[in-house]
Amino acid sequence: MVKTLLKSVREYKKPALVTPLFMTLEALCECLIPFMMTKMLATDASGSVPMALILRYGGVMLVLAIFSLTGGVMGGKYAAIASCGFAKNLRKDLFYAVQDFSFKDVDKFSSSSLVTRLTTDVTNVQMAFQMCLRIVIRVPLMFIFAIVIGCSISAKLTLIYVVILPVLAFGLFLIVRNAMPLFRRIFKKYDALNNSVQENVSGIRVVKSFVREDYEQKKFEKAAGDVRDDFTKAEKINALTSPLMMFAMYAASLLITYFGAKMVIGGGSAVNGNPVYGSFTPANVSAIITYGVQILSSLMMAAMIMVMFTMSVESARRITEVLECKSDLVSPENGLTEVKDGSVSFENVSFKYSKEAEKFALSDINLQIKSGETVGILGGTGSSKTSLIQLIPRLYDVSEGAVKVGGEDVRKYDALRNQVSVVLQKNVLFSGTIKENLRWGNEHATDEELVAACKAAQADEFISQFPDKYDTYIEQGGTNVSGG
Repeated sequence: MVKTLLKSVREYKKPALVTPLFMTLEALCECLIPFMMTKMLATDASGSVPMALILRYGGVMLVLAIFSLTGGVMGGKYAAIASCGFAKNLRKDLFYAVQDFSFKDVDKFSSSSLVTRLTTDVTNVQMAFQMCLRIVIRVPLMFIFAIVIGCSISAKLTLIYVVILPVLAFGLFLIVRNAMPLFRRIFKKYDALNNSVQENVSGIRVVKSFVREDYEQKKFEKAAGDVRDDFTKAEKINALTSPLMMFAMYAASLLITYFGAKMVIGGGSAVNGNPVYGSFTPANVSAIITYGVQILSSLMMAAMIMVMFTMSVESARRITEVLECKSDLVSPENGLTEVKDGSVSFENVSFKYSKEAEKFALSDINLQIKSGETVGILGGTGSSKTSLIQLIPRLYDVSEGAVKVGGEDVRKYDALRNQVSVVLQKNVLFSGTIKENLRWGNEHATDEELVAACKAAQADEFISQFPDKYDTYIEQGGTNVSGG
C-alpha cells in the first residue's frame, strides 16, 4: 500500500527528503538550549554567576534559537511543498485510473465513493504525509535527544520519565485502539452522505416536481447524523488524551522538583550567607523539567499522529484499492484498430453484471445483423435491451459466448469504441462551450463540420439565437438550456 502511494511523490522527492534534515536541526537545537542554560547559570566559589559566563552561553543559546527557528520554518515550507504536490499527483493518478475503469468497475466502487476517495481520503493521506515528514521525524529525535542529554545531567531524575512513560504509553494505546474502529466506520458513512447529496443535486428537477424536498431533507439528515454520531464517539475517546498527558506531565514535574530539591540542598553549603551549590544546581532541575516537558510533549504528538494515522490508513487503503484495481476490459497487445464492416453477431451470448449474481441478464442470445441493416430491438422495461447494446462496443464483457463486430470478436480490438457510435438514452452535457461539447464526438472537427452536424440535427437555428452562438457557455448538466 505504501509503495503504491509513494509512486505519486515523483517530482517532489527533493523537498520530501530535505524536510527531515531541517527537522533534525530544529530538534537538536531545541534540546541543546536547556543544556546551555545549566552551563550559563553555573555559580563560582562566591555563589554568584559571572557576567562573562552569562554573555558567552547566552550568545550560544541565541544562535541555537536562530538555527532552531530556521530549521522549523524551512521544514514547514518544504513539507508543505512536498505534501501538496503529493496530493496533486495522487488526485491525478486516481482520476486517470478511473478513466480506465469499465462500467463494471464503476458499479463496484459507486460514483459517490469515488468522489469521497478523490477528496476527503486524499486530504487525509496528504495530512498524514506531511506529519510523517515533520512530526514523525521530530518526535523520536526530540525524545532521544532529551533522554540522552537529560541522563548526562542526572540519570536518576531522568529515570522518573522512563518509569512514567510505559504507563502513559499503555493508556494512549487503549485510547487509539478504541478510536480506530469508529474512524474506519465513518468513511462508509461519508460515502452514504455524498451519495445522498449527489442524488439530490442531479435529480433536483424530479425532487421539486414531485414535492419530495421533505423526504430528501430527512434522508440527508439521517446520513449527516450518522457521520456526526460516530465522529462524536471517536472524539470523546480522543479527548481523554489531553488529561492523561497533563496528569503524566505534572506528576513527573512534581517528582522531579521534589527529588531534585533534595539533591540540591543535600549537596550544597553557604558562604557569607549565600548558598553555594554542589555539582547539582537549581538550573539542573529546571533543565530536567524542561526535558521532561519535551519528552512528554513528543509522546503526546505521537498519540495525535496515531489517531491521524488511524484515519489516514483507512483512506490510504481506499485510495490504493482504486489505484491497484485492474479492469477486466483490457485491450490486447497489437489489437485490431479497424472494423471491416458494420456486421454484428451474437453467438451463444450470456451475460450477468457480476460473477456473484444468481441470474443472467441475458441468456443464450444468438443474433445476426448484416452490415447496413437497420434493426429494432423491442421489449418491456427491464428486459435487458440496454444490456445487449452495451455489449457491442464492449462496455461490458460477455460472461459466456462471443460478440463479433466486422466478423471479429470485440475482445480482439484495441480501439473498438472509436468505430462504434452510441446515442445514449440519457444525454449528458458537460460544462464548457457548445463547441467543446460537440467536439466530444471528434476533437479535430472544424467549425464548418460542427455547423453542418447541428444543421443535420435541426439544432443550428436554436444555437444561432444565442448572443455567443457556438461559443455559448453550457452549465454542468446543461441546466441553462432546454431539455430538448
